[in-house]
Amino acid sequence: MIEVTELTKRYGRVTAVDGLTFTVRPGRVTGFLGPNGSGKSTTLRAILGLETPDAGAALVDGRPYRTLHHPLHHVGALLDAGAVHPGRSARAHLTALAVAGRIDRRRVGEVLEQVGLGQVAHKRAGEFSLGMRQRLGIAGALLGDPPVVLFDEPVNGLDPEGILWIRHLMKSLAAEGRTVLVSSHLMSETALTADHLVVIGRGRLIADTGVEAFLREHGTSQVHVRSPARSALAGMLRARGATVEYEGSKTLVVTGLTVDEIGDLAARNGLPVHELMARQASLEDVFMDLTRDSVEYQGTHDGN
Repeated sequence: MIEVTELTKRYGRVTAVDGLTFTVRPGRVTGFLGPNGSGKSTTLRAILGLETPDAGAALVDGRPYRTLHHPLHHVGALLDAGAVHPGRSARAHLTALAVAGRIDRRRVGEVLEQVGLGQVAHKRAGEFSLGMRQRLGIAGALLGDPPVVLFDEPVNGLDPEGILWIRHLMKSLAAEGRTVLVSSHLMSETALTADHLVVIGRGRLIADTGVEAFLREHGTSQVHVRSPARSALAGMLRARGATVEYEGSKTLVVTGLTVDEIGDLAARNGLPVHELMARQASLEDVFMDLTRDSVEYQGTHDGN
């Protein structure tokens, strides 16, 4: 388990993390989300003892990372896939980590096969593609068979097969009872992988909840209604307090009423309805809306 309690980290006048508190529990994949500059990387580094908090604490199984004996047996992390000597082979890189972490060298071959690099184990890391370096970094994180794993943007550079593989890997690690924390900017992938979300902005906690609960609480459900009598139906829906927008020549997009309520209203008034379909806002839509005021750098949308 990972426990972050009132964590605060400042760099001069800039507060990167501001009183942040959350818990990452075992047995589920927790997505760690936030815009650029939100403090995600600083928080991950504090958990791994690479940053010293100005206040608060970041603990792994109740202890600071720096006090763990043989830490690679407790925590595995991928923060930077490029953190490998380009002249070393994949096997040599992992062997060095195993020796330093007092890990049985037999694990090197096991994790190379696990991440799909068994056939290129003797190839220099400098010749690897970004996707292959990601796999090597993941192998390093798994080397000590740790109960806690942290991944920062693990799907960068992976092809579709690789993305599917890492998704299944993270889910399987959680199913084994491990604590899995994944930081990512890919909302669509997070929606498919994570069970729980920790969302931060400007170093502060925005949400700490399950994915479905997050979408229910912060997302807006819309109902698409296709009807040849849409003008009459739109007036009735607005009279019931719904927000109604026109789409195409026959469709209404309705917010504020359920599918059942819309269908019943149309039936009572004898209005034909050819299609009723509810659409839940996507994780990306909800995230963008919720963190809009926490974005450090915002571009403009030109209508031309």
